[in-house]
Amino acid sequence: MTVVLLHGNPETPVIWEPLVAALGRADVVTPQLPGFGCPVPDGFGATKEEYVDWFVGVLEGLVAEHGPVDLVGHDWGGGIGMRAVALRPDLVRTWACDVLGLFHADYVWHDFAQIWQTPGAGEEYFEQNAATPRSDRVAMFEMIGIPRATGERLLDATEGEAGELMARCILALYRSAAQPAMVQWGEELGHAGLKPGLAIIAPNDPFVRGEDLGRDVAVRLGATIHELPGQGHWWMLEDPAAGAAMLHHFWTQAY
Repeated sequence: MTVVLLHGNPETPVIWEPLVAALGRADVVTPQLPGFGCPVPDGFGATKEEYVDWFVGVLEGLVAEHGPVDLVGHDWGGGIGMRAVALRPDLVRTWACDVLGLFHADYVWHDFAQIWQTPGAGEEYFEQNAATPRSDRVAMFEMIGIPRATGERLLDATEGEAGELMARCILALYRSAAQPAMVQWGEELGHAGLKPGLAIIAPNDPFVRGEDLGRDVAVRLGATIHELPGQGHWWMLEDPAAGAAMLHHFWTQAY
C-alpha cells in the first residue's frame, strides 16, 4: 500500500526525509507542490482549487498502479489533501492531517497569511525577504522550528527565479483561501469521514490557531485524535521516530 506525504508552505519534500527514514518502508511517495522548488504546469494559476486538481491527478496515477493510498498531509498539504479526500474518497485508504483546524468555522488565518492575502503588503513582504541575507533567513527558519540543515536545503531549492515563482504561488494560494473560502471547504468536508482518519495535534503549532478547532473537526469526521506532546508545526523534523510510531499504530488499527 502506497504512503503519500504531501508538504506545505514554504517547503519542499525535503522536510519528509527524516520521517521517511523512520518509517523504514520503500513505498513512500512525496509529491512536490507546483511552484515550490519546481516548475508549474502551463497556465497554472496556483489557486487552492488548481492545487487540488493537480493533486487529484497525482493520486489517480498512483491509485491506478497501486490502489488507494495512505495519505499524510502537512500544512497546505493537509488543506489540499483533505479537500481531495472530500471530493474523491475513493482515492485513499486512510488519511492523516495536522491542520484540521483550518476547516473549522471559527478559524482565523495566522498573521503571515493575512499579510500575504493583502494586495501590496504581500508583495512587499517577499521583496524584503529576497533582500534579506541568506544567513538571516536560515536563522528565521530555525526560530520557527526548521533545523538549520533543512533550512539551507529549502533555500537552495528556492533561490533566484525559483524563489520569485514560489512567492507568486504563495500569494495566489493564500488569496484564493481568504475567508470565508476555508469555511466553505469545511462545510463540504463530510465525505472525508467515510475513510479512517487521523487528526495530528501538535500543541506548540502557532499557525493552526488552537488545537481545539482541530479536535472539533476530527470529532465531526469520526477521526482518531493523536497528540504529539511538546511538538510544533514541524513535528516530522522535531521527532521523526515519534511521528513514524504514531502513523504505524494508526495504520495498524485502521486495517
